[in-house]
Amino acid sequence: MPNRMNIAVTHKEIEEQKYYINELKNRVYGKGLKYHIVTYGCQMNVHDSEKLAGMLTEIGYEEANSQQEADLVLFNTCCVRENAEMRVYGNVGALKAFKQANPNRIIGVCGCMMQQAEVANYIKKTFPFVDLIFGTHNLHRFPILLLQALDSNQTVIEILDSDGKVVEHVPVKRAEGISAWVTVMYGCNNFCSYCIVPYVRGRERSRHPDDILGEIRSLALDGYKEVTLLGQNVNSYGKDLESRILFHQLLRKVNEVEGIERIRFTTSHPKDLSDELIMTMAECDKVCKHIHLPIQAGSNRILKKMNRKYTRESYIELVDKLRRHIPDIALSTDIIVGFPGETEEDFLQTMDIVEEIRYDSAFTFVYSPRRGTAAAKMKDEIGLEEKKHRLARLNELVAKISKEKNQEYLDRNVDVLVEDISKTNKEYLTGRTDTNKIVHFRGSYDLIGKFVTVKITEARAWSLEGKVLDDQGSCS
Repeated sequence: MPNRMNIAVTHKEIEEQKYYINELKNRVYGKGLKYHIVTYGCQMNVHDSEKLAGMLTEIGYEEANSQQEADLVLFNTCCVRENAEMRVYGNVGALKAFKQANPNRIIGVCGCMMQQAEVANYIKKTFPFVDLIFGTHNLHRFPILLLQALDSNQTVIEILDSDGKVVEHVPVKRAEGISAWVTVMYGCNNFCSYCIVPYVRGRERSRHPDDILGEIRSLALDGYKEVTLLGQNVNSYGKDLESRILFHQLLRKVNEVEGIERIRFTTSHPKDLSDELIMTMAECDKVCKHIHLPIQAGSNRILKKMNRKYTRESYIELVDKLRRHIPDIALSTDIIVGFPGETEEDFLQTMDIVEEIRYDSAFTFVYSPRRGTAAAKMKDEIGLEEKKHRLARLNELVAKISKEKNQEYLDRNVDVLVEDISKTNKEYLTGRTDTNKIVHFRGSYDLIGKFVTVKITEARAWSLEGKVLDDQGSCS
């Protein structure tokens, strides 16, 4: 069923949502109740938490400065990595005394982990003090579920089995700043053998371009300068729409929005990165010259086991094409170490492709099996210590190359969009180049939200440092 029809179906649900928000407003008004959201995982989860915060703000809750002063605590979970799951269990369990001290407090667990019925049931059984459990597909129903939890002495649990609907007009409370996340599509059709995402996020569903562009225009009016378009595989955007507007065409439309100065997107699957998208990146002045292009492994044998649907050779050819049309493009990637059956030779092929491509940065992980995926059934003969050893070797190489790539910026003048005060040194500001390089520099706080030209004076593995140039080109 095309997306636009799916959206039409949800209008009644949105009216129902507004009704329950108003009911909750009457319940909450004047009580000074506060919320705290703990978010695990990717940018999609971060943006989902912004929607949860938006609904809570609409209801009348205020954001708490800490978990301990909150009347409602939500854990928005991720199940892509095992360590994220373990942290959830530990952190939820730690709230038992918190709940006992004030039984009126609401504790909820939501997100990707909860989309797995056995995990949701485990949470309910192991932590009976949890009031509310729901998955990714019914996030828009949060006000309804919260009202049920306030009126019930038992855990309210709702996990939808369908792929979910594209629901517009959900309130959003965005993080302060000049950059905003904008989801363009949900779900994934790729079924990489190690990945749980298609099972917890569902199949691909694209938002209608009018809704996306309307949201971005509103962000521009609110003073946002940069948007990051989100999707599990943004390159597949629009293939399920009746209008058949594809991702490169959407990018060109976003590029025309007045007030937006920079456009980023993530994540791109190599098998779907089209020539049209490459040319759009080269030709559109607001589209940043950076792409996150996960390789995952350098061995064709492992790539096939991963069901990635591209080869080492085709990936290298794709990178060559990107660099031919966009000479200064920066590349980042994801790499999994220790996939079932990975030999030393397979791993060396990954090291070799990292040397050949010379990524600006990489997110590296030790493989951990996810229940329900094809890879979880594969025989894994690699010990944890060997996996960690390989990861350490890979990380050493990535850091070396990243520093060398950053050293190419020494004495160069770069345009930086100033984002905030540095977290590590309040005397410094921080921002990014359009190639996604983090730059620290001294400057007055009134530069935040503006573009400045910075001369790079120092290069580290993961960041650059420099001095702001005045209008005459001198360091100030």
